[in-house]
Amino acid sequence: MIAMGYAPLLEVGLPNGRRADVMALGPKGQIVVCEVKSSLEDFRADRKWGEYLPYCDAFYFAVPPEFPTDVLPGEPGLIVADGFGGAVARPARQAALAPARRKALTVAFARLAAWRTGEP
Repeated sequence: MIAMGYAPLLEVGLPNGRRADVMALGPKGQIVVCEVKSSLEDFRADRKWGEYLPYCDAFYFAVPPEFPTDVLPGEPGLIVADGFGGAVARPARQAALAPARRKALTVAFARLAAWRTGEP
């Protein structure tokens, strides 16, 4: 996410009770969610990725190089990553958030980032 120009936070709770593996804020206020799948079994056991879509402008799966990417849905973006970095293998489809939702998510994101710095 950082290499793509986004400021990421890990394990971010969403208003619907789900927890995004990575949520990132872009330079123009874009909100991206990335769901990390470590294996095919991890993907098959967790089918709730669609519940993240109402809370982001773009959604990605991030998988290791050996992951069988043909089993992933074609709509989300795809990042292939290992311990040394990652690359966008397929760009995410953009779907702009409603302004009120964007503001609420951006404020929540900023507050979470501030709290995580350990300062009051």
